[in-house]
Amino acid sequence: MRTIDSLGDLRGKRVLVRSDFNVPLKDGVITDDGRIRAALPTLTRLVEAGAKVVIMAHLGRPKGKVDPAFSLAPVAARLGELIDAPVTLAGDVVGESAHATVAGLNDGEIALLENVRYDARETSKVDEERAELAAAYAELGDAFVSDGFGVVHRKQASVYDIAKLVPSAAGLLVFKEIESLRKATDNPERPYGVVLGGSKVSDKLGVIANLLKKADRLFIGGGMAFTFLAAKGYSVGKSLLEEDQIETVKGYIAEAAERGVDLVLPIDVVVAPEFAADAPATVVDADAIPADQMGLDIGPRSRALFAEKITSAKTVAWNGPMGVFEFPAFAEGTKAVARALSEGDMFSVIGGGDSAAAVRLLGFDEKTFSHISTGGGASLELLEGKTLPGIAVLED
Repeated sequence: MRTIDSLGDLRGKRVLVRSDFNVPLKDGVITDDGRIRAALPTLTRLVEAGAKVVIMAHLGRPKGKVDPAFSLAPVAARLGELIDAPVTLAGDVVGESAHATVAGLNDGEIALLENVRYDARETSKVDEERAELAAAYAELGDAFVSDGFGVVHRKQASVYDIAKLVPSAAGLLVFKEIESLRKATDNPERPYGVVLGGSKVSDKLGVIANLLKKADRLFIGGGMAFTFLAAKGYSVGKSLLEEDQIETVKGYIAEAAERGVDLVLPIDVVVAPEFAADAPATVVDADAIPADQMGLDIGPRSRALFAEKITSAKTVAWNGPMGVFEFPAFAEGTKAVARALSEGDMFSVIGGGDSAAAVRLLGFDEKTFSHISTGGGASLELLEGKTLPGIAVLED
């Protein structure tokens, strides 16, 4: 994979950077600036090299139309605070304001184009439409650095098509992401464990199918666990259940047994009569969930079992919470997994999305994990064994 060094002397050159600034907002205020902070090493490197840095990024889903609710203005302000220098926000994506903003940059200065998804061509399924927008981006830059890992699994104009038009390379963040995730998936030190959670089995069908061929231990928690329990013949009450996936899951259980994969399922569950933070919680065995209760977390014996088997592994990848971690009464399962990874002597990778958010929300020191991914979807597709278009184009 080409790195920034392959681009040569960047002083005075306009360098387009695709960053992932899709940060959560509440009333126009950024509630988690983790993705902006993750971009700082690459941006600092380019600034110190004397480049004129032009950032491309998206926020939310404005669906190809200008919508002030999805403006990158809060991002420009926060980035300026973090680098202690002004960051100029263009008023459009590739229009007059973008050209004027880029033309006004001095060496070592940063500008941010407005939300690239204001232009419908950015995410178009029509190759020619994306290529047209990429050509417009290319007018604004002499080189391209891909540093938004959260979007490299998408064939989009600012991720994939632009890389074909100007000299291109991976940024420091993307390089680290790929290096860490491949270390955890391609040739892991064994025992190799993967912890999967989240709400739906259907979201992770390809991942499970791929991991049954690779992992030594596969841990299943979160809402998806109840489809596995149902596949074993257990009643799951009002718990989240994908009935149309039960037969598929039965196949996974059989394949795990055939391959000698240790499939670790919850043995007890924290249940409540409704999905609410103040719902009265009780613990029941996994095969004894009452008809009027729903499972919202793995139970204490499951936490101990998961932690023991995680701690004795040498490589562990984790994607998806064990329960409704946003509610304190149902956060203990997710906390137990995070603690086992934080304190264990293994190479640990947290696959972005809700898992990364949980680590921060529950107060863990991010430095105690080997790697926390910034891209949930991209890391999931790597676990699935898929080729990521935004990475493949940097390897041609």
